[in-house]
Amino acid sequence: MRPAAMTDVTSVVDWLMDGARSGVRSEDVMAQLCARLVGCGIPLWRAAVFVNTLHPDVVGRGFVWRPDSNVAILEAKFSMLDSEEFQNSPVVAVKASGRPMRRHLAASDCPDDFPILRELRAAGATDYAVFPLRFGDETIHVASWSTRQPGGFMPAQFAALESVMLPLTRVAEIRALRRTAGNLLNTYVGRQSGERVLAGRIRRGYVEDIRATIWLSDMRGFTALSERLPPQALVDLLNRYFDCQVPAILDHGGEVLKFMGDGLLAIFPLASGDEVSAVCRRALACARQAQARVDALDTPAGIAANAIRFGLALHVGQVLYGNIGGGDRLDFTCIGPAVNLAARLEKVAATLGRAIVASREFAGHLPQEFAPLGEFSVAGFAAPQMVFGLPEPSTEGTSASDGVAGS
Repeated sequence: MRPAAMTDVTSVVDWLMDGARSGVRSEDVMAQLCARLVGCGIPLWRAAVFVNTLHPDVVGRGFVWRPDSNVAILEAKFSMLDSEEFQNSPVVAVKASGRPMRRHLAASDCPDDFPILRELRAAGATDYAVFPLRFGDETIHVASWSTRQPGGFMPAQFAALESVMLPLTRVAEIRALRRTAGNLLNTYVGRQSGERVLAGRIRRGYVEDIRATIWLSDMRGFTALSERLPPQALVDLLNRYFDCQVPAILDHGGEVLKFMGDGLLAIFPLASGDEVSAVCRRALACARQAQARVDALDTPAGIAANAIRFGLALHVGQVLYGNIGGGDRLDFTCIGPAVNLAARLEKVAATLGRAIVASREFAGHLPQEFAPLGEFSVAGFAAPQMVFGLPEPSTEGTSASDGVAGS
């Protein structure tokens, strides 16, 4: 089989130098790059790019291209770093050396020093090359290319691959930085808040007056637990406790705004046209799911099974949502009387031994779900507040009698 005729890859280099703007997503860039290289006569059979990122669960992402199939996106968890498969991979070797690696798989004297080489050879690959992508901060990421062409890549074809590495590195770095910024904002600010920050709404004092369902939860008995558990065990418990809530909140359209020790503040924004009752129903479904997960949570050794309990107040109201802080240290959060009331009602829930309580405003949108528990005086509000609870029996010990509760 005669190698395909090659044309100049200058157009591919120019496309990359211009930012590969026709590729909206990173996988689009990968697909278009490989298609352009094949169009220039480079007989690619498989190509992959692996880029590290900053994410609490994912160490990096890989983009794997093959002809006649969509680009596969692989997310590498931190646990992968210690796996034998990863440690014995060309990725680790190239990242450590900072130098390209090439293996002529069809040659009889080709080193068999990585397990993936046997897999590629068995699949018919004849040549395999791995290039380092060195970012501006000196971190090294990798791109690999393989072919089934008899004899492997011809010298001109290999030189063409080398010529696109530098512009590909710059494109990969820009895309990685954008994704990292998004990851960090999503992690520390929240997805919806992060989108607002990335959109340029970072001026101190910039706030929006929005209507939202407010979620304010707390772990019961946290102070006692913190005195009995070693610090790392306490942190691990808190993380598992929040894992019972955060995924549920996000799945039901909510936004986690703040962790306050063992407390959590979230909102379910009401967009234009949203039915308040529908958003409240989503928030209540989320609350029930979170409560069930907390109830099923394994407790550390030496801690009673019912020691980890969940308390939550739900309210609907207007909040100021935006940038608040001092100097150049800001917090994207929400404030206002509605948030204060939710915080006070959560304290009432603790007094009553209730897992989930709601304000009159919230319960009014789901009257079939809630029953009144009585009026309670709460700090910062002149008038007593009617508090509502779910009709099923509380799982949080004995209930206080209806009456006046302090803050």
